[in-house]
Amino acid sequence: MQVVSAAQATDSGWTWAQTAGLIVPCIALLGAFLTYLEMPYRIRRRPEPSSAVRQQLTDEVSSLLARMAFHQAWLQIEAATVAGPYASLVSTARAEAGAQVSLAWQQPPITRA
Repeated sequence: MQVVSAAQATDSGWTWAQTAGLIVPCIALLGAFLTYLEMPYRIRRRPEPSSAVRQQLTDEVSSLLARMAFHQAWLQIEAATVAGPYASLVSTARAEAGAQVSLAWQQPPITRA
């Protein structure tokens, strides 16, 4: 593993801000991705059906999608070469988890552990 000094990073045209610009969205994506994949289980474990619970879970999904879209746009601005693979990952996550989320809403809530 080669350690690059701040001077070398700046000389090569790559800055620490750009590095942070890559790391932050990746960490955020990992958190959002894991939370998004957990949503089908949270939906199935929801307490007795009510519009408030449905609204809260729907708001959480919407918030996750907004965060992923924000980071996708940020990557497009800061690191366009990473934006394509990130978009592919987000698309795959949405397809996989989205189908499971839809199925979870169609099933009754789990009533026991």
